[in-house]
Amino acid sequence: MKICQRYLGDPGYQQGIGQELGISQTMVSQTVDRVVNSIVAQSNERIKFTTTNHELMEAKQIWQSMYKFPTAIGVIDCTHIGILKPNRHGDEYINRKGKPTLIVQPTCDTREMFTSGDVS
Repeated sequence: MKICQRYLGDPGYQQGIGQELGISQTMVSQTVDRVVNSIVAQSNERIKFTTTNHELMEAKQIWQSMYKFPTAIGVIDCTHIGILKPNRHGDEYINRKGKPTLIVQPTCDTREMFTSGDVS
């Protein structure tokens, strides 16, 4: 997964990423292919977008009534995932706390807020 995150975070030459991570270009290619295909295979089940005016209005109403967040239909947040510092360009991955990480930006709508059990 970290190989794929590295590639998708800054797509460049697979060979260069392989050298940076100490693996072959073939391994980079195969890993990216497997991870992306897995995400695509699960996308209809896991990735949902508001598609109708009714859903938009319902989402806005929920965000307003529960969080006093008018016109919102979803939220986005960021988190850092720890990685081993790459040999090449490793300083580009150092976060503000001095640790090597990749940044991930998950999104969430009201359906996820109520089904995940994490409503805080």
